[in-house]
Amino acid sequence: NLDFENKMLYTLRVDASNTHPDPRFLHLGPFKDTAVVKISVEDIDEPPVFSKISYLIEVDEDVKEGSIIGQVTAYDPDAKNNLIKYSVDRHTDMDRIFSINSENGSIFTLKPLDRESSPWHNITVTATEINNPKQSSHISVFIRILDINDHAPEFAMYYETFVCENAKPGQLIQTVSVMDKDDPPRGHKFFFEPVPEFPLNPNFTIVDNKDNTAGIMTRKDGYSRNKMSTYLLPILIFDNDYPIQSSTGTLTIRVCACDNQGNMQSCTAEALILSAGLSTGALIAILLCVLILLILVVLFAALKRQRKKEPLIISKDDVRDNIVTYNDEGGGEEDTQAFDIGTLRNPEAREDSKLRRDVMPETIFQIRRTVPLWENIDVQDFIHRRLKENDADPSAPPYDSLATYAYEGNDSIADSLSSLESLTADCNQDYDYLSDWGPRFKKLADMYGGDDSDRD
Repeated sequence: NLDFENKMLYTLRVDASNTHPDPRFLHLGPFKDTAVVKISVEDIDEPPVFSKISYLIEVDEDVKEGSIIGQVTAYDPDAKNNLIKYSVDRHTDMDRIFSINSENGSIFTLKPLDRESSPWHNITVTATEINNPKQSSHISVFIRILDINDHAPEFAMYYETFVCENAKPGQLIQTVSVMDKDDPPRGHKFFFEPVPEFPLNPNFTIVDNKDNTAGIMTRKDGYSRNKMSTYLLPILIFDNDYPIQSSTGTLTIRVCACDNQGNMQSCTAEALILSAGLSTGALIAILLCVLILLILVVLFAALKRQRKKEPLIISKDDVRDNIVTYNDEGGGEEDTQAFDIGTLRNPEAREDSKLRRDVMPETIFQIRRTVPLWENIDVQDFIHRRLKENDADPSAPPYDSLATYAYEGNDSIADSLSSLESLTADCNQDYDYLSDWGPRFKKLADMYGGDDSDRD
């Protein structure tokens, strides 16, 4: 490989000769020549170069935030020797635990370290020329977190321990082991002792087996569930690393009934119930009674839901908007006072004693008889007077009711327009007067006015 910074010029001597000359022309010369070749190496802009292929940094896990844990160095191999800045590739340090000084490459921490959660951190550092950011190099930095004894030992599992009522002194009832999250270089070593508050337990003895386990031994002859069904035995556990870490684990020991071989038969609450005189058959009977009661309650609730709902309106006196109850049998409208066809036929024929059943006025007023206004009165004036009378009448129809007036009047010269009162025979009909009504009635006159129209 060529290196402009180490050697910029190479000088070569090149010889050229004829390896097979013709013997007839040997007297003409040596048949070879010599030339000098000079090679000049040109300088190019190269990326920065790190002093090592990779870096390994070891740091204790209890190092404080902001502490410098190592340094990387890089230089510009070009003759210009441009300045270099350093940075951490954040894709390799997503939690932003480390950072680097952009000028001298010193790596320092931003957050506390924990070997138990992450014993190794692999980050990438980038060195870039300040004058030409396109020229950059990358290097891997491996950071190993050294263990510090900062965790106390604890029970390796939850122990369900029991002691028989007929136990004898010195019997082994449980062997316990512990675990520690730390990883000391010399290995684990644990010790077991009674807590200082209770150095001498009258019921049990803690025996350190010297192999990171301890045995729990009985200390007295026999145990009674009626007096004490559960014992709590605190055990002090500590290690031998620096600084020494310790913890207190509490072992729960239940008093149980056992057979002659020491096999557990019953404990605590169940044993107390049986000792009170309740047999297994009695418990089953109680459960069956409770189940039957629950079934009866469910059936009663289901039957209650299936009952039919009462009708919304059960009384004819219930007054609602636009609701009229017709529960009389007979001749239709004539059997109810809510609709009197005679009143609509002739307003003057209303009975004073009849009140409306679709509204309930607060005060019952006497319906006053109006003076007949059928002679020599204007229709508009007649309507206005009737309107005032109905406005002042509390038994008048409400705003959302519809009143139909089919009364045609007594003084109409046109007679009745109803077909019920028309003549039944076509021969008695005379439509010749339609011709006298003008061109607007010409079509009707042609249709009904002559014999030809009848034939058509």
